[in-house]
Amino acid sequence: MLTTLLLFIPILGGFLLTLIPGTNSTRWQALLLSLVAAALSVYMASSFVPTGGVQFEAQSEWLPMLGIGYHVGADGISMVMLLLTNLLSPLIFLSTVKHDIANRGLFYGLMLIMQGAMTGVFVAQDLFLYYIFWELALIPAYFLVLLWGSGQHRKTAMKFFIYTLVGSLLMLVAIIFLSQQWSPASFDISNVYKVSLSPEAETFVLLSFMLAYAIKIPVFPFHTWQPDTYTQAPTAGTMLLSGIMLKMGLYSMIRWVLPVAPNALQEHGPWMIWLMVIGIAYASVIAIQQKDLKRLFAYSSIAHVGLIAAGILTASTEGLTGSMLQMFAHGVNAIGLFYICAILMERTQTNEIAQLGGIRNIAPWFATTYFVVLLGSVALPLTNGFPGEFMLLSSLFKQNWVWSLVAGSGVILGAVYMFKSYQGVMLGETKVSAFPDLDIWDKAVLVPIVIAIVLMGLFPDLITRIAQPSIEQLLQSL
Repeated sequence: MLTTLLLFIPILGGFLLTLIPGTNSTRWQALLLSLVAAALSVYMASSFVPTGGVQFEAQSEWLPMLGIGYHVGADGISMVMLLLTNLLSPLIFLSTVKHDIANRGLFYGLMLIMQGAMTGVFVAQDLFLYYIFWELALIPAYFLVLLWGSGQHRKTAMKFFIYTLVGSLLMLVAIIFLSQQWSPASFDISNVYKVSLSPEAETFVLLSFMLAYAIKIPVFPFHTWQPDTYTQAPTAGTMLLSGIMLKMGLYSMIRWVLPVAPNALQEHGPWMIWLMVIGIAYASVIAIQQKDLKRLFAYSSIAHVGLIAAGILTASTEGLTGSMLQMFAHGVNAIGLFYICAILMERTQTNEIAQLGGIRNIAPWFATTYFVVLLGSVALPLTNGFPGEFMLLSSLFKQNWVWSLVAGSGVILGAVYMFKSYQGVMLGETKVSAFPDLDIWDKAVLVPIVIAIVLMGLFPDLITRIAQPSIEQLLQSL
């Protein structure tokens, strides 16, 4: 029951908001619904017993003739993602309260539907139900970019939609194929995990799923939609995409790829990891050359998630535990970084690094919070980015030291471009005529992020104690 409530409170609330004219109270109604979901997720996490099994289950027949059921629940891996989704979403809603947004009912309704759909991906225990939520999350994201984006947002929205839809359709074929391995057909996770496939069929399933996930994450060379989309989407849309939505692909690799195609992964995993670690170095080199801060952060995101994906494909306890830590950390840091871009754009009308400078001299609160978020992003010890990144690099090193070396170069380059961008924006001669420091709404978004960065750096077991029993159970089943 709790999982169903967590799932449908934002979805039904979002649909209702899209049907009514937006008013000044619409944003507060949306924020309230998001806070209710956040409170519910915290209650579920506090009641969760980390034994490795699925809890808070709800199951009933839906389309029995097709083998499709309504089956939801959460193990430790899902629970971490539920906390990420529903704790970050209120911060994303808060980031919009100062702005005059056209057609508020539709805007906030789409954001709530997207929050609920992403929750559905993380709790679905039926493969077809999972696919429905996977596709449902795409629709609000498309319209957020199309209707409220900037620049060539229409072209960008269409490119984003086509990329993700093509990958999803191939995944659908693999999903239907898996369901037909039972008589009668079944999409339930308990049956999908028991399917025995030929080497050729397992390779087909692996490649079909991984294409969809590589596009969604995205990883090299399927990343080309991402920089334009992140740059031209409204800030709230960029936060949802980078902070939460791309985790759908990473989570799905753990939930569906590892258990369903373990033998094919053992055969094809090495060259996939090579693509990911090359993508880390590639994205880092491109990030150094960026003159627009928001675009720099977009390429930085590609590098970070490439490391997470590579760690997952090691299929090791260390790699999967590190991926869970880093997914949570990346979500927190990404929202902080893109909100910093939004503040710069609001106060200076630009994100061009060359046109900024010396802001630290007139905005000390902004300079301090920006610096803490930057430290988390470059994985300084005692910040949230360090434990997961260390475990991911270690897991790669234990299987192939060259992977760790190439991926580690991206970490070093990440520190270079992040500190270089901070120097250009915050230090030196003041180039802006006026820059008001953080107001109460800015602090309401950034202070929780700063607290989370420090807290996770000091106590990573807040995440690992929830996820690790489920990770170990999953790997034992392989």
